[in-house]
Amino acid sequence: MTKEALVPVNDFKLYAKRIGKKNGKPTVVMDAGYGDYSKAWNPVIGELSVISEVLVYDRAGLGKSGKSPNRRTSREMVRELKELLCGLNIKPPYILVGHSFGGVNVSVYAHEYPEEVAGLVLVDSTPVDYRERFLPTMPSDFQKAYHRQFVREGNYDEFMESLGQLKEYRETLSMPVIVLSAGKKDHYSEVSQNLWNDMQRELALISSRGEYVPAKNSAHYIQRDEPNVVIRVVARLLELYQVETTKEHH
Repeated sequence: MTKEALVPVNDFKLYAKRIGKKNGKPTVVMDAGYGDYSKAWNPVIGELSVISEVLVYDRAGLGKSGKSPNRRTSREMVRELKELLCGLNIKPPYILVGHSFGGVNVSVYAHEYPEEVAGLVLVDSTPVDYRERFLPTMPSDFQKAYHRQFVREGNYDEFMESLGQLKEYRETLSMPVIVLSAGKKDHYSEVSQNLWNDMQRELALISSRGEYVPAKNSAHYIQRDEPNVVIRVVARLLELYQVETTKEHH
């Protein structure tokens, strides 16, 4: 069952698509990377929607969604996502899945509303110290191209501010977090790839139940290169949720 809607959030509308049935499990909410929209998840939503309800959406100003008057930082985007979920009457808990910059957003969501989040999957998510630690290890043409891309959504400063927002949280999350890390990044030297792997490993420390899972044959879009890896870890978190809630009731 697929339902598409344009949902009023403040004074603009966000496009959302719901697929599948909850079956007593959390809804899987997926947030795409910078400048990407709901279509980025097409390789995995079919199979995931067999297990539980899946929500994909276009952030403001992308895909079929209207433009937001708010600044394009993670905290604003998270507020808009929360309003979207309320507008659709999708009750928590959620399993949040974020790719790249979407990983920053869902991490901010988990810190702001921990009681609503049953688990997180970070799909080759942007590390908070990307600019300081990682970017300098790349060739200058890569660095220039990186700077130039910030025109589709928030600008470079807003993107960096979002990473700063995530850095501000001091407490460790307690829900399970699975970090999927791309093992075959385009244009990465061996040194850069190893540093990327290390930084992704560190991302798992966001939670006391963090776990690092390498996707050895994937470039940045793991959901496209190895969709089964993404499907498998989301399914595992859904299963874990059911096991834990059954225990609580006995």
